[in-house]
Amino acid sequence: MAIRNIIKKGDKTLETRCRPVTEFDRRLHTLIDDMKDTLESSGGVGLAAPQVGVLRRVVLVMETNVPEDGEEYIIELINPEIIEVDGEQNGPEGCLSVPGQYGLVTRPNRVIVKAQDRFGKGFTVEGEQLTARCFCHELDHLEGILFTERAERMLDPDELKSEGED
Repeated sequence: MAIRNIIKKGDKTLETRCRPVTEFDRRLHTLIDDMKDTLESSGGVGLAAPQVGVLRRVVLVMETNVPEDGEEYIIELINPEIIEVDGEQNGPEGCLSVPGQYGLVTRPNRVIVKAQDRFGKGFTVEGEQLTARCFCHELDHLEGILFTERAERMLDPDELKSEGED
């Protein structure tokens, strides 16, 4: 396993629609494991394969909505699709590929995603609040869309503090 370089805004890879995963093999498992290491070392809450230069439909999202005595964990999504949304949330959003920049983005408050695991088995997963935001944000990456395209406006550092962001 290895930490991969995160591609930054301006690289055409981030503007490209990703292809579906068709081979659920060791190469895919290595990509996912490397992405986990990269995500954990970055301090982020989500990572999509194009952010590490791979144009495949692979996303990792940190589940942060856990009981007080529970531990956060990473959800692996291969070929994910949003199949249901509910509610609305508006708040600051950032991205590992757009460091130091944040914008106000409206996203659903609850999202259900259909995906496959690293072995090709299908499943659905529900996310609320930050997890729902991350699902939407990371799946946008698979379409070549950055949050800056969805932002109502970008925030300056003083506004970010007033929006409750650390």
